Amino acid sequence: MFDNIKKFFNSFFGRMFRGKKKVKLGLYGPPNGGKTTLANRICQDWLGEDMGSVSNVAHETREIQIKEQITIKAKGKELNFNLVDTPGIATKVDYEDFLKHMKAKEAKKRAKEATKGIIDAIKWLDDMDTVIIVLDATKDPYSQVNITIIGNLQARNIPVLLVANKVDLKKSNQKKIESAFPQYKVVGISAKYGTNM
Repeated sequence: MFDNIKKFFNSFFGRMFRGKKKVKLGLYGPPNGGKTTLANRICQDWLGEDMGSVSNVAHETREIQIKEQITIKAKGKELNFNLVDTPGIATKVDYEDFLKHMKAKEAKKRAKEATKGIIDAIKWLDDMDTVIIVLDATKDPYSQVNITIIGNLQARNIPVLLVANKVDLKKSNQKKIESAFPQYKVVGISAKYGTNM
């Protein structure tokens, strides 16, 4: 299985990055799917530093984060790209959802920042060369958010790879994501533990 994934990635990224000097690779998906955890894993492996902080509270990432000029070298080949970690896309942000984790003033501020971050993330789609959509494999993929994200990418004709994150958890179901979005290749990963990275 690992060899198949490796061949797919070589083919996918080879087509996307061919002849480009600077490539923007965006990580998109709903809140708490593991985008920043994946970004941290990539950055730790190739830069020795984290991209951003992670939390169990939704919308920890509320601003676009960029790491420029990540260079991956393997078997005499080189891949250069800018990694863009985006805030989680949501159709609704309610400050009351944060009240069990913080005080009202902080919750209202977080909700406002999260809403702005979502708008910025959608605007940034126009600048992406390719996108990895990070979905939590323990959750139902048939959500309005996921359908909206994928629809926006299809409308813009942006190349997409879906990752089913959190395959280390018993409730994960990669096949459900594959059946929800059969037009895309889905790779099961655990960004937290480095599975299939």
